[in-house]
Amino acid sequence: MNRYPVWKYAILVIVLLVGALYTLPNFFGEAPAVQVSSAKATIKVDTAVQQRVEEALKAAGVTPDFVALEGNSVRARFDTPDTQLKAKDAIQKALVPDANDPSYIVALNLVSRSPLWLKALHANPMYLGLDLRGGVHFMLQVDMQAALTKKAESYAGDIRTALRDKNIRHGGISRDGQSIDIKVRDEATATAARNLIADQFADLQVTTAPEGTEFKLRASIKPEATRRVQEQALKQNMVTLHNRINELGVAEPVIQQQGLDRIVVQLPGVQDTAKAKDILGRTATLEVRMVDEGTEARSAETGRGPVPFGSERYLERNGQPVIVKKQVILTGENLTDAQPGFDGQTQEPTVNLTLDAKGSRIFKDITRENVGKRMAIVLFEKGKGEVVTAPVIRSEIGGGRVQISGRMTTAEANDTALLLRAGSLAAPMEIIEEYTIGPSLGADNIERGIHSVVWGMVAIAVFMCIYYALFGIFSTVSLAVNVLLLLAILSMLQATLTLPGIAAMALALGVAIDSNVLINERIREELREGVSPQAAIHAGYERAWATILDSNVTTLIAGLALLAFGSGPVRGFAVVHCIGILTSMFSAVFFSRGLVNLWYGRKKKLKSVAIGQVWKPEADTTTVAKSQ
Repeated sequence: MNRYPVWKYAILVIVLLVGALYTLPNFFGEAPAVQVSSAKATIKVDTAVQQRVEEALKAAGVTPDFVALEGNSVRARFDTPDTQLKAKDAIQKALVPDANDPSYIVALNLVSRSPLWLKALHANPMYLGLDLRGGVHFMLQVDMQAALTKKAESYAGDIRTALRDKNIRHGGISRDGQSIDIKVRDEATATAARNLIADQFADLQVTTAPEGTEFKLRASIKPEATRRVQEQALKQNMVTLHNRINELGVAEPVIQQQGLDRIVVQLPGVQDTAKAKDILGRTATLEVRMVDEGTEARSAETGRGPVPFGSERYLERNGQPVIVKKQVILTGENLTDAQPGFDGQTQEPTVNLTLDAKGSRIFKDITRENVGKRMAIVLFEKGKGEVVTAPVIRSEIGGGRVQISGRMTTAEANDTALLLRAGSLAAPMEIIEEYTIGPSLGADNIERGIHSVVWGMVAIAVFMCIYYALFGIFSTVSLAVNVLLLLAILSMLQATLTLPGIAAMALALGVAIDSNVLINERIREELREGVSPQAAIHAGYERAWATILDSNVTTLIAGLALLAFGSGPVRGFAVVHCIGILTSMFSAVFFSRGLVNLWYGRKKKLKSVAIGQVWKPEADTTTVAKSQ
């Protein structure tokens, strides 16, 4: 009746071993480290950079615990903060000779002390939030007026193309702030232009006014479209920030919207505010322009003449100068995807781009009109532009799919695709708030959080052991297993633990022990009714299961609602809360029953169980006395 088959015990043992294995990395703590990452999108961090870091440390007489290439960064771990600072200075001197134009970012960081054999098993500690690990916090404000101006500039180019396609003549199109002015000669042309804009540009509203012998149309963005542009700019900036910061290897950055025009960025583990600003400074803008191939431009490329009016001079990756026109054809806003590939005929490495509907239309027109000419893709970082590639247009390209090829290696194709895929900022941003949380404050928060969970668990264990005797010990062991599994799952999911998460962990203890209390009281009820101990244990677990399931499911629904609609600390609380409910159901029911079955299941003639005092009703005591 109360015996588990061997395979169930085998499952429990495996679960315990896996739980212990993946919980173990969290007990090693973190060590000071130096992280080296790329400061420019065109510079790659690879094994050569790792070797240069090792050589710089050796020359400075600094011995690291280890130096490893992890993702897009090189990390060197040290035993003390003093050694960390000395190592940073040595690496900075070796890799960044010019502080005004750094090729690499050398930043202080914290990494796990877990042994390499645990890392080989992919057993990593949980990520710790800013309040536990320390790090930097920024609040950035998006320049929404610049986003609207940029949108108006885009509309001006689209209107110019649309009027040309319909053969509607005009006296010039100019942008005045966030409005587009169109001059036409007569009222009939003004009506045709107004109808065209109303038909093809639903987000614009047009007014017409006479201006001398001519007419002037003023197109401005509608209020509802303005709000939509602002929302899209904010979302695009958030995605771009996330992509750029992730490429730098910062563990679990927090990037959240706050209000209508602000973005909160938290970088746990980064203690150097200046370097964190460099990380944010890596955000780049992407532009597609035509190469100026005139005689004056050719002379300017060779340095024998000035740059022509309306053009600018930029360098390619190999240092070759390119003269490109100032007019922007497309931006990263029109790019939806970029993947590396190979040309089907020449087998040369290529980059395959996918444009949105608007970008497809513009690109088709531009390539049709400029066959045989070069088109440059320019990447702007920290105010400096660099030509990523400048291919020759072979034919008209429609359908929104573009292939870039020529003079690229496979590695360069991969890098270019990554850069283009990361997108561009829809509007500039500025930092309006920043602060740093030191690692000592984070360590203090961790210590207090651990104390709250441990002492809460001790208090529960003492009460359960006194009140339920041996069954209280079973409940306490299952409670410890619940905490073990909760930590293991959070570690396997690489979730971020914050102070609210620790609060949810303490709450999970109460939820888990509540299930054990229900089971123990149910067993007591069966014993009061005179049921045999073995039958009482069986009935107690079977009949308590439905109640436990109902109560936990309703609590889980509330947790899922917090997870779906919450953000920031609320979401961190909800993650731990939901996982804690699931682990508590396993430990309180299946694991504790396994312990009880292991202890009492082998006893055929069981006369009593150690579950504390079984209080009998007063009516039953009176009846027994009268019968005597």
